[in-house]
Amino acid sequence: MNRSLTDGASQPLLCVEGLSVSFPDRHGLVEAVKTISFQVNAGEILALVGESGSGKSVTARALVGLAGANAIIHANTLTLSRHDGRLCDLLRLDAHTWQRIRGREIGFVLQDALVSLDPLRTIGQEVAEPLLIHRLLQRGEITDEVAFLLQRAGIPDPLNRAAQYPHELSGGLRQRALIASALAAGPKLLIADEPTTALDATVQKQVLNVFTELAQAGHGVLLITHDLAVVAQIADRVVVMKQGEGVESGTTRQILTAPQHPYTRRLLAAIPSVATRGHWLAGSDPLNGIFTSQPSAATLSPTLSSPSLEICTISMSFRRPDGSRHQAVKQLSLQIARGETLGVVGESGSGKTTLGKVALALYSPDSGDVKLEGQSWCRLHERERRPRRSRIQTISQDPLSAFNPQFTVERIVGQPLRLRADLTAPARKRRVKELLELVGLAPDLLLRRPAALSGGQRQRVAIAQALAAEPTVLVCDEPVSALDVTTQAQVLDLLIALQRRFQLSMLFISHDLGVVQHMSHRIAVMKDGQIVETAAVEQLFSAPQHPYTRILLATMDNAHRSA
Repeated sequence: MNRSLTDGASQPLLCVEGLSVSFPDRHGLVEAVKTISFQVNAGEILALVGESGSGKSVTARALVGLAGANAIIHANTLTLSRHDGRLCDLLRLDAHTWQRIRGREIGFVLQDALVSLDPLRTIGQEVAEPLLIHRLLQRGEITDEVAFLLQRAGIPDPLNRAAQYPHELSGGLRQRALIASALAAGPKLLIADEPTTALDATVQKQVLNVFTELAQAGHGVLLITHDLAVVAQIADRVVVMKQGEGVESGTTRQILTAPQHPYTRRLLAAIPSVATRGHWLAGSDPLNGIFTSQPSAATLSPTLSSPSLEICTISMSFRRPDGSRHQAVKQLSLQIARGETLGVVGESGSGKTTLGKVALALYSPDSGDVKLEGQSWCRLHERERRPRRSRIQTISQDPLSAFNPQFTVERIVGQPLRLRADLTAPARKRRVKELLELVGLAPDLLLRRPAALSGGQRQRVAIAQALAAEPTVLVCDEPVSALDVTTQAQVLDLLIALQRRFQLSMLFISHDLGVVQHMSHRIAVMKDGQIVETAAVEQLFSAPQHPYTRILLATMDNAHRSA
């Protein structure tokens, strides 16, 4: 990164030596983090990478006193250099002292923007809280400072956004609001746990620029991420974690260009790109052995028959807090053939999610229509749609929020089957087990609840639930954005294999151009509620026609060159 770090004789901003974090269970202690060591210097960005379950987030929470009341934390050294130069032993802090440290000395960007914001408070109130708690500004100065912080985090129209509630913002805007809140009190150390998960390429660049500026101003950043393209762009050094241990560390260039550990090499090989198109990211067909025959040649490419889904010149607007209307989608049209994946890309707030909800008939557009398998869909009354609801299903970005937390996996997957009068209870149970096998989950997960599953397991349960309805169309809204790179590879392989097997049509919404490039037959580029360009994948990436498409692809190319 060519940033000049602090003088070698000065103490590190954060020093971690031999950190271990364990949790008690009925069998004894589960060691989530095992004697990991690293340091973060002022003016430096250190990236902590690894799969889901590797201990990254537990490490981050231990550093801010949020590992949980039952966490058992040991370390040889766990110190923070404060604003005033005093050395603070983080192992010796009580709850009251932690309140003074968090926000002011250590900023923390939580991983899950979809559930981390208080649904009963406006975005402005969330961002203002650290300023008020630490008494950094007078109340009369708060509004302007909140607007500045939101704008700095890449949120357009900050005054209107500050008046909105979390449910009124896209996932990307909520993520940026969390970043603004973490930066509000000017902490010397920022710990960011998957801060760019829900962000498109252009907004991601804005947020990463904020982190780079912080480092250039002498702050330290501990970046926890599964996105190696992000690591390539801004990190100075990298620590690779596996099963709670640090297996490799070094400069970013060393780790990304000459990895020494087999696990690091596997992480790099799982990144989707143009080179992986037509290949299994995880190495083999995930359905191999489940079916006795291979898919026929006809199932390997989209059919040219009548489209499974048609969006016909739809427009959709929403009321803003100031009373004006926001035009989310404008005169938009598209078609998806049987067995085809249409990727939809664009900035956060471009209308991608609104498009998906209109396709599912969760929103009723102001004008236009949606046709499902050639018949009108969104203009019907819900009681008329209900018999056909099974034909179009969704896989969301955040299954944990979508699932009833009290339901078991068996009940979640079996919900669509309850609508089938022809299935007895034993038949439904057998079908649920078949669906779990289909998505690569073991039967012993049947009685678990969502909170007891990993992110990848929850996403597979969501896919199984969608398949239970035997749909022809899947609307996938950022289905892998919250997953680490190897789990993402497994889920993407599974979706492709299922599409080939069942001739599924997919509307695949994502901010990750590498994922869309790997998955899609065609790509539609959205900007300000409109599709500005649609083309086959090869054509769009080799000869983009619209200036905005060229900007998106240039951002992606820069990230790849950094690696």
